[in-house]
Amino acid sequence: MTDKKKDIDAIPGERWFPKESTIIDDMPELWGDWGVCSEVDDLKAVLMRRPGKEIENFDYRAARFKAPIDPEKFRAQHDHLADIYREHGVKVYYVEEQREDRPNALFCRDLVLMTPEGAIVTRPAMEARRGEERYAAKALSDLGVPIIRTICGDATFEGAMVMWVDRHTAILASGVRTNRSGYEMVEAELKRMGVTEVLHMQIPYGHAHIDGNLNFASHDIAMIHASQVPYDVCDALKKKGIKLLECPSQTEAKESFAINFVAIRPGLIVMPAGNPRSRELLEKNGIEVIEIPFDEIMKGFGAIHCCTAFLKRG
Repeated sequence: MTDKKKDIDAIPGERWFPKESTIIDDMPELWGDWGVCSEVDDLKAVLMRRPGKEIENFDYRAARFKAPIDPEKFRAQHDHLADIYREHGVKVYYVEEQREDRPNALFCRDLVLMTPEGAIVTRPAMEARRGEERYAAKALSDLGVPIIRTICGDATFEGAMVMWVDRHTAILASGVRTNRSGYEMVEAELKRMGVTEVLHMQIPYGHAHIDGNLNFASHDIAMIHASQVPYDVCDALKKKGIKLLECPSQTEAKESFAINFVAIRPGLIVMPAGNPRSRELLEKNGIEVIEIPFDEIMKGFGAIHCCTAFLKRG
């Protein structure tokens, strides 16, 4: 009798072949028109929080406001900013839900850092703001914005602790609003997505974020509160051909938020009213300035840039 081995079919190989693409490649088809790697490229979409019940009958001292507010004036000034954006073709999206005990929640830049790949949802340092980020994350998800990182563990990080210089350069700050763990998490994400130069900026004691001390009005012009920006950061920016305009008034820098503006496109900014010396300096250097009243909102120690989380530029 002849032995005959049974012929068994081979186990099939892979049939589920991956699509070789990046999330940036996928963004237009699968997510939407999102992404930021600049502070000045044409502004296309923003996330904001129109103040709701959270600004009614709150303890302004516990919320770290400098004085009581008029809720209707507060909302009207916020609406005016949103209208300016819309008049310039910017889509304005809102965080529709929020805790009723978080009057600082309109400062959306602190809750979201937008990157070319999607959003980093932050973890605010102050107890009075912790938890706002949950509702920012929900708004991002509802819009279809990919969330690429949520700050976690013991880390703290707020979105205004990053300023984009260009696609491969970012300023990343540490200080009271971002601890070492948060800094390292964000630094790792930036480097992973192709940022080759991360400029460290130490925020001085008594200051919160970068955007009170340094901001970009165009690709080659930035305004600084000179005594509060480290030499190494200024030197790096100058070597990139960026002209630094020193805010001529400490009062305007600290009290009326002259540096806390938003570029709608390169060379066109919207800034708080009441900063005549800073406006004159900007205009002498070719920057077009739109001024709007923002004094009621500034009682919360924040201004225009603080209120605006960029979702799409360029």
